[in-house]
Amino acid sequence: MTGHDIPVLETRRLILRGPEAQDSPDFKATFSSYCSRFMGGPLNGYEASMLYAAEIDHWAIRSYGMWMIQDRATGRTLGMAGGWFPARWPEREIAWIIWPGEAGRDYALEATHAVRRHLFGAGGWEGAVSYIDPRNLDRIRLAERPGCTRNKDAPTIDGNDAVHRHPSPERLGPGQLADGIELAISHYSDPLFKSKGLRVD
Repeated sequence: MTGHDIPVLETRRLILRGPEAQDSPDFKATFSSYCSRFMGGPLNGYEASMLYAAEIDHWAIRSYGMWMIQDRATGRTLGMAGGWFPARWPEREIAWIIWPGEAGRDYALEATHAVRRHLFGAGGWEGAVSYIDPRNLDRIRLAERPGCTRNKDAPTIDGNDAVHRHPSPERLGPGQLADGIELAISHYSDPLFKSKGLRVD
């Protein structure tokens, strides 16, 4: 699957598109920073470049992968979100990362909500998990917001991560969970809304 074949997803504030060469500096800067400590980093320049190449290749191998999260209004790239299933992963994962300095605006929730709807719909996925370092309390809180729950009996990647299972496609139909996610996104989409919480995403 080439970059031109990757579907584009749109939300109120975001455009999710395939990764491109010009996105590499933001990716490398993030994975070379302390922000990546729970995702195998910080990496050196070579390692970060190889991981970014893997992100692009994943689309060709699996026909799904990580989208770039782009601000509709400014065109600024904010991070990545999408499906991830490298070799030896126990299950398909929904993953995300927001670039340093862009956190605290619910971009992760809005992007993963769109990604999940696409993968569970057109993508034909019947379920997904997110693998999270148990020390990463911010990411665990974020995983809980779109309805993920800890699955202690599920196999992990290497025994050092925790499995957080996403709600089934059926549970994400019309109802309290989906309405709550949409309400949270609408708050952050309102230009008059000013978050007073911690800047995590």
